[in-house]
Parts: sequence; C-alpha cells; structure tokens
Amino acid sequence: MATKTTKKAETKAEPDAAPKDAPKAKAAPKAAAKDDGKDEGKDAAKGKKVAAPKSGDKPNALQKPLQPTPELGAIVGDKPIPRGEVVSKVWDYIRKHSLQNPENKREILADENLKKVFGKDKATMFEMNKYLAQHLK
Repeated sequence: MATKTTKKAETKAEPDAAPKDAPKAKAAPKAAAKDDGKDEGKDAAKGKKVAAPKSGDKPNALQKPLQPTPELGAIVGDKPIPRGEVVSKVWDYIRKHSLQNPENKREILADENLKKVFGKDKATMFEMNKYLAQHLK
C-alpha cells in the first residue's frame, strides 16, 4: 500500500533540507576520517602489532612474569615468565614429544614431567590451563 503525502508533511520536510543557496560542506574530510577508521580495523584484524604499553602502564595478567614451580620449571624453565609464554612453551613441549592423543587431539597424554604438573595421566587442552595456574605464583 502506498501512503499519501499531505501538504503539511511536505512543508515540514522542507525546512529540514538545506537551502539551495547555501554552500555545500566539503565531503573529503569526512571520507578521509572514515577511511582512517577502516584501515585501523583492517590492521588489527590482520594481526599487525599494536603499540607496546607505555613504561608507566601496568602489564595485564598475561604479561606479568610469574614464577613457575619446580615441577613446571622442568618444562618451561625456572625463571619468571608471563602466563602466555608458559602456555606456548607447554604446547611446544607437547608437540615436540608427541603427547597429543592421535584419535582425539584435544586430549594430552602426560609423560613423567607433565604428570607432575597435571596430577594425572590424561588431561584435555581445556583443563591444561587450570593445572598450569596451580603451578604459577
């Protein structure tokens, strides 16, 4: 169904419209501002590095160096290390020693070093972070 437009509706719309004699605003600055925002989003989506935090900023939980226990230290080293690097080094250890279950890649079959960390023979990749957290202070 088409709606009918009345004269009152047309006159209300006209004052909102810009007068014909008024100069038009430049469109280039708006377009440049929009392009800048799009480029930043694309860079972040591509995984490009973002500026490092300033020296006065506190590191977030993944960047704060934590001391591993001796059990975890046998795998990742005994020096303080950020949580994100601990997880990466444990995954490197798992891949190097072929400790993933070939039938279910989400399952980790612990060797002697990982049994000390996990406390059991098998753990899923989702449980792994829970066990690692218990060995970081």
